[in-house]
Amino acid sequence: MHIYDSKLKQKVKFEPIEDGKASVYLCGPTVYDDAHLGHAKSSISFDLLRRTLEAEGYEVKFVRNFTDIDDKILKKMSESGESLETITERYIARYEADMAALNVLEPSAKPRATQTLAQIIAYIEKLIEKGAAYTLDDGVYFDTSADGEYLSLSGRRDENKIARVASNEGKKDEKDFVLWKFDEKWYESPFGRGRPGWHSECVAMIASEFAGDARYNVDIHAGGADLLFPHHENEAAQCRCALGRELAKYWMHNGFVQINNEKMSKSLGNSFFIRDALALVPGEALRFYLMSTHYRANFNFSHEDLLSAKKRLDKLYRLKKRLSGVSAGERDFKFESEILAFMSDDMNVSGTLGALDEMIAGANAKLDAEPKNKVFKQTTVSNLNYAAELLGIGEQDAFAWFQWGVSEAERETISNLINERAAAKKEKNFARCDEIRNELTKMGVSLMDTAEGTKWEKI
Repeated sequence: MHIYDSKLKQKVKFEPIEDGKASVYLCGPTVYDDAHLGHAKSSISFDLLRRTLEAEGYEVKFVRNFTDIDDKILKKMSESGESLETITERYIARYEADMAALNVLEPSAKPRATQTLAQIIAYIEKLIEKGAAYTLDDGVYFDTSADGEYLSLSGRRDENKIARVASNEGKKDEKDFVLWKFDEKWYESPFGRGRPGWHSECVAMIASEFAGDARYNVDIHAGGADLLFPHHENEAAQCRCALGRELAKYWMHNGFVQINNEKMSKSLGNSFFIRDALALVPGEALRFYLMSTHYRANFNFSHEDLLSAKKRLDKLYRLKKRLSGVSAGERDFKFESEILAFMSDDMNVSGTLGALDEMIAGANAKLDAEPKNKVFKQTTVSNLNYAAELLGIGEQDAFAWFQWGVSEAERETISNLINERAAAKKEKNFARCDEIRNELTKMGVSLMDTAEGTKWEKI
């Protein structure tokens, strides 16, 4: 398998720390608001990475964290009057629901900053002991001059533009960053009451979750391109100074999500929440849309393209519906190896989806020509199952897929009419049967009489 290493800025062959095993850490959300499409793009991108690694035979440990103590959360507390726990638990639950809707696999572990305080404090103590941190009136700071390789990850050299926000003038260097912020309202530590800085959280969680080896903590550290600097740069520097090794062997970053060709951000007022998109299409359709562009490319969101992606995915479900009741049979290793080869080439999803489209078109053509070819039907089901496992799409019931967007009240009406039609058919009242079918057609519902009973879909 080959992946693009953000540090080397080139594709490299993936060679894990431990044979047969792959460790991946993905920077998760800061839980002060609903998750947006940027979170979705990152989660889906690296869910595909995980699925591909597993398809290649690796035993994968995949960790994604929650930042549940942060300036943005404190600001939300001040504005709402709610406690930290109330706010973070609410948005963690919503995030989890969004990930489930997008068919993102559950991580092996989901550490939280507030549950990793002992490890964070121990990490900062180690940096102090090694002379890589110092104390000012407002907190403990990392001394970037202690790391001779600082900025080697991001490759930045314009030091005049490194500070993002105003900070303590007492810092030794403008590049230095806070590890622990003094604040009497929060947690006890050997260096004073306070709370962890953002950059000290993830590095401690990674050290806690992964054993690594003498050279690296984890195989792959992943996240959005906006985290490359300063977050990942600062994590890597801390690890080198505290443990004398690299934080990650490989660094992977997904591109930005844009709205109308502008980077999506709350400061620009153009954020689009996952739940907004889920009101327009099923979660799997949103997943399919966001994964249709290569993970490293910037993604330009539009409602029209989202709906077009749903129609493209409908083709897969129409084939699946056509094979309703057929069990998986002999595997098509040619198809499987083809789409896995694309995904193993730095997740070339364009090639994968092209091969999937060809399989669907070819299957429909052969089923038209040979409608009773049982072996082919079973192989096609196997192909759909493999694609579902690798890509996380096509896992829903085919008939339910085409019922999306129908309210519970409408479903009850449809069900009652179908039952009435069944009774009329039993009584040989075919005129009433036709009336009910016409009534359902006017409601935008199409009926299909199958061996498993009458099925329906939204037209």
